[in-house]
Amino acid sequence: MQVSVETTSQIERRITVQVPASEVDQAVAARLQDTAKRVRLNGFRQGKIPMAVVRQRFGQDVRNEVVSELMRQHYVRAITEESLNPAGYPSIEPTVNQDGKDLEFVATLEVYPEIELQSIAGTEVERPQAEITEADIDQMIETLRTQRAEFQPVERGAEMGDQVKIDFQGFLGDEPFEGGEAEGHELELGSNRFIPGFEEQLVGASAGEEKRIQVTFPEDYQAEHLAGQEATFAVKVHEVSAKTMPEVDAEFIKAFGVDDGDFDKFRAEVKSNMQREVKQATQNRVKQQVLEALQAANEVDVPQSLIDQETDGLKRQAAQQFGLGEDFDVSQLPNELFADQARNRVKIGLLLAEVIKQNELEASDDEIRARAEELATQYQQPEQVVEQYLKNDELKNQIKSAVLEEKAVDKLLEQAQVKDVSMSYEDVLQAAQQSDDAADEDESEESDSKA
Repeated sequence: MQVSVETTSQIERRITVQVPASEVDQAVAARLQDTAKRVRLNGFRQGKIPMAVVRQRFGQDVRNEVVSELMRQHYVRAITEESLNPAGYPSIEPTVNQDGKDLEFVATLEVYPEIELQSIAGTEVERPQAEITEADIDQMIETLRTQRAEFQPVERGAEMGDQVKIDFQGFLGDEPFEGGEAEGHELELGSNRFIPGFEEQLVGASAGEEKRIQVTFPEDYQAEHLAGQEATFAVKVHEVSAKTMPEVDAEFIKAFGVDDGDFDKFRAEVKSNMQREVKQATQNRVKQQVLEALQAANEVDVPQSLIDQETDGLKRQAAQQFGLGEDFDVSQLPNELFADQARNRVKIGLLLAEVIKQNELEASDDEIRARAEELATQYQQPEQVVEQYLKNDELKNQIKSAVLEEKAVDKLLEQAQVKDVSMSYEDVLQAAQQSDDAADEDESEESDSKA
């Protein structure tokens, strides 16, 4: 076998491979002999068909099969001998494929980029610091009460915070517009789920009353044909219900996993969950800043094959998230909706993998178990969850990757200037959310700039 490798770009290689004609001929002859033993032809007993007939009837198909197999085998040998690290599958095409001549084929493939990591030294990273106060715990308990609130019908006009059951139909001028109607819709006034001004105009409305509501759709409304338009809604109110908040009694407390209904234990559990949220939000905020600095300091050629693989994964996640079913053909979803997010994820993954490699970072079994135990604390039977994580290879590898990623971020953080910033509980969560939103916006802007 003769191999030559051409570098066509930083991440693309073109391999030309020659396989001796004798090797191809021997493989074809052996396959034809096997075929002659197995096939049936009218006028011949099985196993007694003349080789000339077998070659005439099956020779080309057999050669095609053999050549295809030999190209795959010699491709693997070639990339092994040349120490190539392919990213994704190659494109393989025969260039010489004739009886009596050496087989020649060309394989075009992408390889993982060689990365020379640049330091993020000088980067300033803000690390939120927050203490959970008694007032924070009180507010969280109020939030939990609100989540379990019930609505009871009342015989009065609607107030902010009430829930109304309504039929409505929207009009542009005198013409109803698509998607602007519903029957028996339940709307909590003050939830800001509807167009600005809609909910406020239902204050004071009673069951059985009909109203006409005038609103203007926002200029940035997602339905372009409605953006900035003035509209009228014909609304009929069927029912007005007031919110009833549950008491923080033993029954309420037991619903949150405190089996004996003890109030002090409940507060301690709420505080523990809030501390876990703060820890996670702080880690996310720090990690996002570190990764932004890492990407800014390092330009990386990203193999398209890896982007395609990640895009496909994001499509499947989206299909699952929106309940499209396991049989849904994700190819129906446009690649451009996910391509930039996929590129960003692949680039970060390549850079973090290089950090892990250069610093020889590892995740021990004890560290993996500790992370599994931490994740399992939010479940009612954490011991069973931990065992499920550790016995499932896919879940265990996900935890291992998370541990290694955290170690890589910590290693990068040693290069940065870390500034602790005191924040309230709410501010820490908000800062982490804003960081996530900013990352999504950056991906969107990158997509727009390429359009």
